[in-house]
Amino acid sequence: MTDAGTTTETTPAVDFDREPGSYRHWKLDLDDAAGIAYVRLDIAEDGGIVPGYELKMNSYDLGVDIELYDITQRLRFEHPTIRAVVLTSGKDKNFCAGANIRMLAQSSHSWKVNFCKFTNETRNGIEDATASSGQTWIAAVNGTAAGGGYEMALACEQILLIDDNSSTVALPEVPLLGVLPGTGGLTRVTDKRRVRKDRADVFATKSEGIRGKQAMEWKLVDEVIPKRTWDETVRERAEAAAAASSRPTDATGITLPPLQRTETGEGIDYRYVHAAFDRDRGLVEITVDGPEGGVPESLERVHELGAEFWPLAMTRELDDLILRLRANELELGTWIIRTRGDVEDALAMERVIETHSRDDWLVNEVRHYFKRVLKRLDVTSRSLIALIEPGSCFAGALLELALACDRQYMLDGTLDPDGDEQGDEAQIMLSESNFGTFPMSNGLSRLGSRFYGPGGDGDDHLAKLRQETGRRIEAVEAMEMGLVTDAPDDIDWDDEVRIMLEERASLSPDALTGMEANHRFVGPETMESRIFSRLTAWQNWIFVRPNASGPEGALRKYGTGRKAEFDRRRV
Repeated sequence: MTDAGTTTETTPAVDFDREPGSYRHWKLDLDDAAGIAYVRLDIAEDGGIVPGYELKMNSYDLGVDIELYDITQRLRFEHPTIRAVVLTSGKDKNFCAGANIRMLAQSSHSWKVNFCKFTNETRNGIEDATASSGQTWIAAVNGTAAGGGYEMALACEQILLIDDNSSTVALPEVPLLGVLPGTGGLTRVTDKRRVRKDRADVFATKSEGIRGKQAMEWKLVDEVIPKRTWDETVRERAEAAAAASSRPTDATGITLPPLQRTETGEGIDYRYVHAAFDRDRGLVEITVDGPEGGVPESLERVHELGAEFWPLAMTRELDDLILRLRANELELGTWIIRTRGDVEDALAMERVIETHSRDDWLVNEVRHYFKRVLKRLDVTSRSLIALIEPGSCFAGALLELALACDRQYMLDGTLDPDGDEQGDEAQIMLSESNFGTFPMSNGLSRLGSRFYGPGGDGDDHLAKLRQETGRRIEAVEAMEMGLVTDAPDDIDWDDEVRIMLEERASLSPDALTGMEANHRFVGPETMESRIFSRLTAWQNWIFVRPNASGPEGALRKYGTGRKAEFDRRRV
């Protein structure tokens, strides 16, 4: 990124490590006795993640969202007794002005896309905390909420607006910037808030926004509260949400320590997740290790291990790797995914989940965290290829990694250098967790998406596959069952994989991104899938159009006192 007059595809390396002592933009206050957390946005204007702009009017950039993501994770794992979260502003009369415009104007296209994607995922995580963890988020809008500021409020279960004759909610991107409310605003207004579509049209083209009783009448907020009773009423709403929560009142949280990793120019290594870069071929080989000696299945031991519990430790590492590769390694366009370990040990993860996720807060959090990381993989704009070889442990939950890929190749035979035909062959194993424990954004399981089709054929096939859970499946049978793309034998394996990867590398990255996104999300749409497919696709296209990002475009002219010059042709 450079100054506001130019763009470049050279992006600075992004570090996603945060902890409460490092926050520059958020203040977290915990009332453990009441089970309420107050999360206050109080932006440090000089705290941009890169130089070139000031974060005025409580506007945000990627660094602000990275801190917010860390807060959401810590509230879920370190503070299990927090049952209501009040999201508000630390600045008087200014809730949040949204994404910083000068940041967007000076950013490369890839930076804008990664920023919007991560922001969407963080908003979805807030909604998941309410839906899956009993940790209800309430937006206490104590000043004007514009653009991404209102979109942040939209992610909350309730929106309370102060009635002070000046505070409004607004989505001004279309009239002021020539872009869209790209972190879910348009979709959440209609699909979540149930705002009538003609009113949504008026709202999204009304740059000054809507205040008070009209905002409530149009369902843009849930309640308008007089300034004189603001603090008291917000507290009452938070207490009511906490009282209705199923989250425990006497649990002890676990600590999320800093991740340990080794980074070089050739890759990134964690304890259980490893990434090796091949820059000449434009790919990264990712290997996920199964548990070392099995997973403890007693709840006491799970809680003793805390962040060292293999499913949680592995998921944190995989999450961090995906984010770093997406933001910092743009030219590594193909990700090869392998696993390594014992199939039976890998299956212990879902035994714990199936047994305890309904009655133990920590196991439930681990389950939903792995679900969210798989969703992050689903929406990653990279070609995903699973290689299933002898020594793999693609079983149950880890099989989801292969099913998330665009193709799966499974070796029929062994790779023993001595030609020992008695060696173990590659195997996969289905479990109950493959049939809905970790749903995609479209609401289907990855198997459901794989075999989606009209007339119930997909359902029939899924029913047959369900009968095959718990047993080892080798390459030829996996091919017949439709669980892998191809099953080359040991003679052809190296050549088949090499040719496939060379062909992939020869194709247009832009065309691949569009093709893969279309193929991954089949069938019905949900609010979440619409945000990541329809809305995001249009926003990304608009970002590169001259009307938004050109020299005379709206993003460039904003704040200069000059109007944008639009090409009036509709395309």
